[in-house]
Amino acid sequence: MHPTVFLGLDGATFTVLDALVQDGHMPALSAIMGRGVRAPLRSTAHPLTPPAWTTVMTGRTPGAHGIYDFLRSEIRPTGAFFTLNNFRDIRCETIWTLVSRLGGRVTSLNFPLMAPPPAVNGAIIPGLLSWRHLRRNVYPKELYDELKRLSGFNAQEISWDFEHERKGTQVIPDDELESWTQFHIVREKHWFEIVRHLMTNRPADLTAVMLDGIDKLQHSCWRFLDPAFVATNPTPFERKMRALCLEFFANLDRFLADLVGLAGPDSRLWIASDHGFGPNVKVLRINKWLEQYGYLRWRTTADESSRPAAPKTGNVHYVLLDWEKTTAYAQSGATNGIDIRVSKSRGDGGVPPHEYQSFRETLIKRLLDIRDPATGTPIVTQVLPREEAFPGMHGDKAPDLTLVLCDHGFVSVLDVEPVVMDRPVVAGTHYPLGVFIACGPGVRSGARLDEQSILDVAPTLLYSLRLPVPSDFEGRVMTAAFEPSYLAANSINSGPPTLAPDQYAAWVDADVADDTDADEKILNRLRALGYVE
Repeated sequence: MHPTVFLGLDGATFTVLDALVQDGHMPALSAIMGRGVRAPLRSTAHPLTPPAWTTVMTGRTPGAHGIYDFLRSEIRPTGAFFTLNNFRDIRCETIWTLVSRLGGRVTSLNFPLMAPPPAVNGAIIPGLLSWRHLRRNVYPKELYDELKRLSGFNAQEISWDFEHERKGTQVIPDDELESWTQFHIVREKHWFEIVRHLMTNRPADLTAVMLDGIDKLQHSCWRFLDPAFVATNPTPFERKMRALCLEFFANLDRFLADLVGLAGPDSRLWIASDHGFGPNVKVLRINKWLEQYGYLRWRTTADESSRPAAPKTGNVHYVLLDWEKTTAYAQSGATNGIDIRVSKSRGDGGVPPHEYQSFRETLIKRLLDIRDPATGTPIVTQVLPREEAFPGMHGDKAPDLTLVLCDHGFVSVLDVEPVVMDRPVVAGTHYPLGVFIACGPGVRSGARLDEQSILDVAPTLLYSLRLPVPSDFEGRVMTAAFEPSYLAANSINSGPPTLAPDQYAAWVDADVADDTDADEKILNRLRALGYVE
């Protein structure tokens, strides 16, 4: 196999990276792009971390792999039930087990939904875990104690600190912003040390690490990074925050230089983001809008504790809806999705099945007519039906409708007014086009490619390893990234289909299979992520 390194940069965008390269802050990245290829990379239909990274790992669309959100839920007669998605919920085989089955050795670090980890030929440290669960979900088990012997190792700092991550999709107060940014600078350094250790002591054919600090910085620090928003006459605070952001990216650039050195001249380096980023200036409180149009009704009882402090904070979760009187609702801001309740029996509430299409068409027209009260411009620019956005065997798990807002922002599900408002400070939000960068033997030099698809990352990594591409992959090898002579000498081979879920799920270590969410505080953890308000 040909040694291959994959660096996932959560939320990376050329808007920020190109400006930093031009100003001389990232010389290593500049050199990599100069001797390799680059392209805008289109994300999944809704550019959200769980579905997008799962597409990277599987070469399949969300309609095939079944992941749309951090959580999965169902409506029961007693109310709504939900829990966090994990490895067992992915309905397609990942490249980690695929490469292992084909005789390769893999290292997978910090990718979401990889707990409980499969028993691969190599090492897995899952992402999206609190430090209390990290030891039980590292594979192989002895690797955790090996990491503990590293100088400065701190499980709390490499794991997701859910109190910090709560702020990741919000504009946090200025008096907290400095310490929050410092936290992510330190956290990325720890991941750098783990990568160095494993590449030196446990070399793999495919070494992959996902760094999510860029995403976290850009959500709350967009005004210090985007050249269009950086202050021309900055205050002392703005200068300090800009300097901290530059420090973060300078550290990342040094890591890139080290990574190229560790990989060696015979390795290929692939870099991709799950989505891009851009400015977010508007807020749409979609559940409040649905309530005003009569689609949604909150539960009211004599016990007001069932709706905690709604008039003051609006912090009401969708589990507190009156299901008999609710026909459409948004369960979280993460998916930008609206679910339509279809009645299953008389008296069940919801929309009669034969009225579903007409109900949905009317709802779409009304959503597209939501306007900014100040300018009269549309707030919702697209409404994607599930069969259009997420075709596939598991498309029925997707929201009935997915909204695309004028500035690509996430909807708010808070029960407060006004329905549409301006953000007091510009924030960063997920945009559809991320980044793709590559360099190494056989890769074209200094080339700018047309837009590529996130679906194509997995098959391209397999081709880089000189492994066959499974016949059921939806993605294709990015042939435009390679020199014609290399393609002529190294044909793309098609292999048998990937394993079915019941087969690859058997790779999971039974000792950790049911231990991922032992604290059972799922709602608090989702709120901590900032994607459930």
